[in-house]
Amino acid sequence: MGFKPVGGFGRCTFIIFQKLIGTVEIWECRVQSGSNTYRIFCFFLGNSVVVLTHGLVKKSQKTPKQEIKKAQTYRKDFLKRRIKP
Repeated sequence: MGFKPVGGFGRCTFIIFQKLIGTVEIWECRVQSGSNTYRIFCFFLGNSVVVLTHGLVKKSQKTPKQEIKKAQTYRKDFLKRRIKP
């Protein structure tokens, strides 16, 4: 599956989308563009919204623990500050 990113940077290939084990609803999306693989961390808000926390260039097989912790911190902060309708 591929998609064309906003800004027209070329074609990207979706590699994997999975919930990270041991986290509170943090998901990782891996996307490949050219020779680079990117990790994008996110979480779901309800059934129709995906909130992206941050991303990085994938350099190793294992997801860095500090990046998972950062995503969890961003999620917690977002939910704390969110104004509910």
